Amino acid sequence: MTPTTDVSLRFFFHPQSRARTVRWMLEECEARYDPVQLEFGTSMKSAEYLRINPLGQVPTLMDGDTVITETAAILAYLADKFPEKHLAPPLGSTARGEYYRWLFFVAGAAEATTARMYGWLQEPAQWRSAAPGFGQFDAVVQTLEKAVSGRQTLCENHFSAADVYMASYLGWGMAVGALPQKEAFLAYATPLLQRPASVRSNALDGPIAPKPSAAA
Repeated sequence: MTPTTDVSLRFFFHPQSRARTVRWMLEECEARYDPVQLEFGTSMKSAEYLRINPLGQVPTLMDGDTVITETAAILAYLADKFPEKHLAPPLGSTARGEYYRWLFFVAGAAEATTARMYGWLQEPAQWRSAAPGFGQFDAVVQTLEKAVSGRQTLCENHFSAADVYMASYLGWGMAVGALPQKEAFLAYATPLLQRPASVRSNALDGPIAPKPSAAA
């Protein structure tokens, strides 16, 4: 995993993982970065990589000696690192509140879709709205539909990292069957997924696999 360039950003990824969202964000920022592809179960679990990310998962971003894991955290970090790209609404604005809300909704509550797809989500009645950090599946879908209906962007008229995350998540979810093909999802996500940075990132990572492995 020796760096191949003199850039400070190193991007650890697998093309069939959540790292696709970070790739899009890097392209939106027009960042120079060193991509390091890892494989599930082998290099992702190597002693060298586990010293960087003890979970042995991707994505991970290194900025010099700074390690950032978790997709939402990486997106927020990059938005702040490249302020000239205006990928985060101004601090203190109403839009900034929406920005944080949807960044972390996708990172948390919306994981119900992944859990359900892999058969982990049984949803017994006694904890449907209680203990799990992610949301009950039907409520998550309804919340997502309400969030994007009639909107081109989540934060007023400001395209942001939250849109990168939401559109990427909806596009992936509909592609693999984790989410229904809702008209509102398509109307919101399709134009965003056609942005030049998204097109570039997809060209680099290739098409989404129709049935991702459990390791992903």
